Amino acid sequence: KGQVNIKYSLAPVAKHLAKLLNMPVAFAGDCIGEEAEKAVQKLKPGKILMLENLRFHKEEEKNDMDFAEKLASLADLYVNDGFGVSHRAHASVEGVTHFLPSAAGFLLEKEIRFVGQAVENPLHPFVAIIGGAKVSDKIGVIENLIDKCDTIIIGGGMANTFLAAQGHKMGKSLVEDDKIALAKELLAKAKARKVKLLLPVDLVMAETFAADASHKVEKVAKLDQKYMALDIGPATSTLYQDALQDAKMIVWNGPMGVFEMDAFCKGTEAVAQAVAKSRAMSIVGGGDSVAAIEKLGLAKKITHISTGGGASLEYLEGKVLPGVAAIADKD
Repeated sequence: KGQVNIKYSLAPVAKHLAKLLNMPVAFAGDCIGEEAEKAVQKLKPGKILMLENLRFHKEEEKNDMDFAEKLASLADLYVNDGFGVSHRAHASVEGVTHFLPSAAGFLLEKEIRFVGQAVENPLHPFVAIIGGAKVSDKIGVIENLIDKCDTIIIGGGMANTFLAAQGHKMGKSLVEDDKIALAKELLAKAKARKVKLLLPVDLVMAETFAADASHKVEKVAKLDQKYMALDIGPATSTLYQDALQDAKMIVWNGPMGVFEMDAFCKGTEAVAQAVAKSRAMSIVGGGDSVAAIEKLGLAKKITHISTGGGASLEYLEGKVLPGVAAIADKD
């Protein structure tokens, strides 16, 4: 937030990087100014210097051009390998490219290749699995993918709002009342485009939002109004697994339920297993989806695990990422 906070110093990162590379990594206590300049001047060919956290300066997030120029003055070439920050027009992401020859690193290139293909030139059948708590977080992704997908699978808390839009009474479940009209629009748009939009047919309903809460599986047509939905049910898991069988491309972002609690992680785990078993090109993004894949030891069976939560979402929405555009413009 533009203030020095030792808790966020990169000094421990420099030490760890030295261990990983098995060579010394010098550290400068600032990213601009006299200390950084002296550290750069001392640097011998083939040696590595890590600069202190850019966000100790408020100019970083403001994309201040004077600050970007000071950063650029320390270098001959800029390589962006941070896909996870490439959706932000910050000085170290976009600003610095105005003052230095710029290129994409290998990770950024890989992200653009895989996530970019899903948006621009997907293989068919193309199935998108969208989960998470709120429709409002994923509106742009769903709207963009309706024009590209053959099937969209909805899970997590956001499914409740879609079910409410279909007229189901959701009890104490999380429902975004102000997004019900939008959910109706998205359902109508999917129908008009002949895109299958799959919603839960049964849910794991819990008495309270707690790991040890009393819970039961119920069909969506007859939900206990004193309970809340915390996961998709077994019939839904089977429905979703079947929908993934013939896919040639799968994009998955967001869990199917409250994945952190053991009683409500079965839906997310069932989807993870199905994605891993599939022969499709699979792209997984978002913290909980990636955590599920890694917890189950399935990471090696996924074509690409995206490193950028917000960046992946914005890319899937069809937005231009400033960090990517800045490098592309130099080509």
